[in-house]
Amino acid sequence: MRSLAPAQRPFALVPRRRFLGVQFGRRRSSRRGIGDEVAGTRPYRPGDLIAHIHWAASARLSEARGTDEFVVREFFAEQAPRVALVHDRRPGMAIHAPPSPWLDKRAAAETAGRLIEASAAAEQGEVISVDGALRHPVQRRRVGPGRHQAEAAYDAPETSVRAALEALVRDSSLLPTGSFVFVVSDFLVPVPARLWMRLRALRWDVVPVIVQDPVWEQTFPPVGGVVLPVADPASGRVQDVWVSTREARERAGANEQRLDDLLARFRRLGFDPVLLDTSDPRLVGDRFRAWAERRRRLWTVQA
Repeated sequence: MRSLAPAQRPFALVPRRRFLGVQFGRRRSSRRGIGDEVAGTRPYRPGDLIAHIHWAASARLSEARGTDEFVVREFFAEQAPRVALVHDRRPGMAIHAPPSPWLDKRAAAETAGRLIEASAAAEQGEVISVDGALRHPVQRRRVGPGRHQAEAAYDAPETSVRAALEALVRDSSLLPTGSFVFVVSDFLVPVPARLWMRLRALRWDVVPVIVQDPVWEQTFPPVGGVVLPVADPASGRVQDVWVSTREARERAGANEQRLDDLLARFRRLGFDPVLLDTSDPRLVGDRFRAWAERRRRLWTVQA
């Protein structure tokens, strides 16, 4: 078997919340899953479902200790993770192709998509592709090593990410609690707050993958008094724009604040974003592996 390229070497799909029973890919029977077979019991923790409380065991423990105690059942988890991949294919996500010195956003996004699929395949997972520009946006499929979705055109409308997430919510039965939802976008076109809240309410593990140029989108360079050739991503038409020193400074501040607000919003929602400012496959892989390691440390502390 040939070795995988750096961008395809999988990272661990570490859940943000502790799964009931064994982890994905560790089950002992193909029929075991959440609600199918009890793996054991443990003390109640805030956030546990009332339906999982073992009332008889809770009564016995309460009587023995003389206090109100609750015990919940734990179940074996599913064998393989389900992963939904929402890929932003607006024209703005396909700018700065080589030989441009700036971030090749298309290459960064495609590399991230291949890496996510390779990681799902490594655990025999199922990937659900969600494309808001398609007539049938939600597509179920399995992936294997070396197989990934063919690159599509970057001509989707500005609202395509919103449409994709709305379609995923409509078909929410495809994803059980704890499934991963990776959203690959620059997020320069805002998604309504109510939609993020719907995703959170479904108890999916939402992972925004933020693809932004570190020079022009995460901040702005001091180019005051310089005429910049600015291209329209959709039409390719180039127009010269003169930027004053004050405008460049204000744009830098606004872009930095926009990114800070975006990261803060995701973290308040309980999402754990990945920030990509490079298209180098090895560095993209490093970003995801650092994400997985951070979550693994969090899981260990919480456990």
